[in-house]
Amino acid sequence: MQVKVTSVPVLEQDQALAFYTVVLGFVKKHDIPMGEFRWLTVVSPESPDGVELLLEPMAFPPAKVYQKQLHDAGIPWTAFAVDDIQKEYERLVALGVVFKAKPQKMGPVMLAALDDSCGNWIQLVQK
Repeated sequence: MQVKVTSVPVLEQDQALAFYTVVLGFVKKHDIPMGEFRWLTVVSPESPDGVELLLEPMAFPPAKVYQKQLHDAGIPWTAFAVDDIQKEYERLVALGVVFKAKPQKMGPVMLAALDDSCGNWIQLVQK
């Protein structure tokens, strides 16, 4: 068994696609119309056949409440691994991305959390 698709809730799919591709550097894998919304996934360019991240529309009212409460509490929805967190932090800040704090060492890892502009905090992790 292995993870093939995981999701992040987004307030607006086109905005999320732009942020996750243009800003974060993922590439679009699937964009399939599904009624009002789309099955919209992105992948790492380093692993195009790896885990897909579904940019899932927030159409379920209780999920909207949960997403907002996590964001308001500063709790990341998910985490992405990076090789050089300081370099990534500087690149993203230059693009206008909002971070909760500069990268910091937490035990054996370096962490930073960014606002994905789609309703979520996303944690960056460097081992």
